[in-house]
Amino acid sequence: MNTAFLILHIIVTVLLITVVLLQEGKDPGLKGISGTVPDSGDSFFNKNSGRTKASILSKTTASLAVLFLVTTVVLTLLNA
Repeated sequence: MNTAFLILHIIVTVLLITVVLLQEGKDPGLKGISGTVPDSGDSFFNKNSGRTKASILSKTTASLAVLFLVTTVVLTLLNA
């Protein structure tokens, strides 16, 4: 039982790291030095700026984070 949760925990951890690294950052980085960022999407006149739907990556990240927390608590309780 302990080994099964440990393997599940390792798989969830690797998937969580992968999904987080696949997400695109919201900071324009060095593109913002010139003052104009054409692809930023943070424009005041952007129609969808207030009601953006969560992407599949952010939903997957949230689900994996909850699963990571649950497997961590279960492993802690099993080893106590």
